[in-house]
Amino acid sequence: MDATLFINLIGWAGSAAVIAAYILVSLNRLRGDSAVYQMLNLVGGIFLIVNTIYFGAYPSTFVNGVWVCIAIFALVRAVKK
Repeated sequence: MDATLFINLIGWAGSAAVIAAYILVSLNRLRGDSAVYQMLNLVGGIFLIVNTIYFGAYPSTFVNGVWVCIAIFALVRAVKK
């Protein structure tokens, strides 16, 4: 498998994780303060960072970096509960 295909697959997986988190919260299947929700956002954001850095989409890298920081903060709070 070539690098570009692998990075694209990581990007799609990250997108799927973030979208799944949003759908599950919107349908009241997950709570916004749950560890599972925050983990989906964390993993999705990290995967999207890998993808956006590879393709040089630095504004998106920044947004996903903030997304990951928020997810880490919220995940720590959720685990401490």
